[in-house]
Amino acid sequence: MRKVLTSAEMREVDRLTTEKYGIPSLLLMENAAHAVARVITEKLGGSVKGKSILILCGKGNNGGDGSALARVLHQEGARIEIYLFGDIEETKGDARTNFDRLQQTASTEYTAKGNLYFEVDPLIDYWVHTTGAEVGDFDIAVDALFGTGLTRPLDTLYRNVPYVWNRRYTSPDLCQNEGTIRLSIDVPSGLFADSELVPEIHFEADTTVTFSAPKLANVLPPPSRANGELIIADIGSPRELIDEQKSQLYVAEAKDAENWLRRTEFSSDDYKNRRGHAFIVAGSEDYSGAAVMCGNAAMRSGVGLTTLLVPTSCKIEVASRVIPEVIVRTLGEKDGEVSSDAFAVNEESIRQADSILVGPGLKVTDRGVERFVREIVENRTVPVIVDAGALWFFNPPDGLLHKPARKQGRNIHVTKESDHMSRQDIALAHARACALVLTPHEGEFLRLRAGQGENHPVGETPTPLLRKEGSLKEDRVAAVREFAVANDVILVLKGERVLIGSPDGRVVVNPTGNSGLGKAGNGDTLAGILAGFTAQAVKFEIDIFETVVAAVYVAGMAGDVAEKKYGKRVMTASDVRECLADVFSLFDDREAE
Repeated sequence: MRKVLTSAEMREVDRLTTEKYGIPSLLLMENAAHAVARVITEKLGGSVKGKSILILCGKGNNGGDGSALARVLHQEGARIEIYLFGDIEETKGDARTNFDRLQQTASTEYTAKGNLYFEVDPLIDYWVHTTGAEVGDFDIAVDALFGTGLTRPLDTLYRNVPYVWNRRYTSPDLCQNEGTIRLSIDVPSGLFADSELVPEIHFEADTTVTFSAPKLANVLPPPSRANGELIIADIGSPRELIDEQKSQLYVAEAKDAENWLRRTEFSSDDYKNRRGHAFIVAGSEDYSGAAVMCGNAAMRSGVGLTTLLVPTSCKIEVASRVIPEVIVRTLGEKDGEVSSDAFAVNEESIRQADSILVGPGLKVTDRGVERFVREIVENRTVPVIVDAGALWFFNPPDGLLHKPARKQGRNIHVTKESDHMSRQDIALAHARACALVLTPHEGEFLRLRAGQGENHPVGETPTPLLRKEGSLKEDRVAAVREFAVANDVILVLKGERVLIGSPDGRVVVNPTGNSGLGKAGNGDTLAGILAGFTAQAVKFEIDIFETVVAAVYVAGMAGDVAEKKYGKRVMTASDVRECLADVFSLFDDREAE
């Protein structure tokens, strides 16, 4: 997981890099330019020689990065046109140094276009109708105007600059290069680095290169949509300086999943009981498919055993469609409802599980189902994942979150020393042993949160995070953190970018996945993957929060593979499940390298 920093925290990292480690800020800017140059070189097939590149610069350090980039790319044989929207006399510090260097080698003569042409303080309206109208003629167009420094909407003077930039060209006849790549440095200009708000006027990029650590606008929608592909480049700032910042917001990385898969890799003496047992309570007469998809996904995750416990009314449907490796058992019914002794009858099987998933496809109006779910949650000694129908039983005012149900987990041994454990230590120990993982979509989360004030820590007032119209405010991160901490749960808030909250206050943004996952059945597939991963984590003694982060990353990655294979329109939840094999193969290949 990589920390997401505010612009102020990033400035502090830059300052400490220079003061504590003696790395000059000018060298950091040079490293940034070379990092962007490497990305551009890769995007252009390995060489920039003879390629045409447009660079738009502002007067701050973002523009300084752009001016250094122009010099680096020109030295590699690229044809550069660079525009400074301002006067060199108005630039300062490292940016001024790089603009002065550029001025010494560049030409300001219009006839020099096609080599290294540098224009200072162009008339914006004139630029829009000349070079701006020809953005699509360049191989690469680079936005180095404002970066992270912007704190107010772009002046109306700039309104037409993003307009021609985002369109790439004014008409098909003017565009000679349909493959023009738009690249932003740090953050697409016009966005606020520290906000989820999206100003009307802003740049859109195909690729954004940010430095040392991502910013909120790089990773959270809706502003993250303007970033295109996000590349985080290390430019010399020590990682410990980033880790020391107060931010508790992170973005998941491929190495989180890779490390988890390495720790749970198969050994020559593995057998089913060493790989974990996922126990799933799911399905109903109307929603038998939910149970099938959960069971199949769990089994594909690498777990040793998967047991499906389903109502009698749908057992035949489930058993005939689920893969044969999944065990199907019956959740007894009486008079059309799950029997009152269902937990007692199945308790021995439940105690043999390493993780439990409850909810997908369950009939929420069944009082027997509610009783059974409550008993599982209140008596749990292993991680329990609560999804879909079972989330109804957590709704206020009489929801399960308001019950003091915290049983001792298998791996927690309560001793006198436990009294001296820090709150974070207790939270982590609890997460390993009997974590409660809730997986709502936004509508379900709003219902869960409706009674938040009743369960909020004494002396603290809940932050008003709901809009009048009944949707989350822009600060989804604060809402997730508040809920996870107040209720001692791991919260997986599904949506365009899944947010994962920990009881210790951390929130992780998952960057994988696409809108093709917004179809029926994908929630069941994710729930099954979570059940399988957590069962393995219990056997291998891996932290459950880290496991949930890895599981969500892998599930989203499977969705991305499915998109490439079938397209968003065609891909189904079953396709995503089958693409798990491709994802695991990709990580195996990475490890082999």
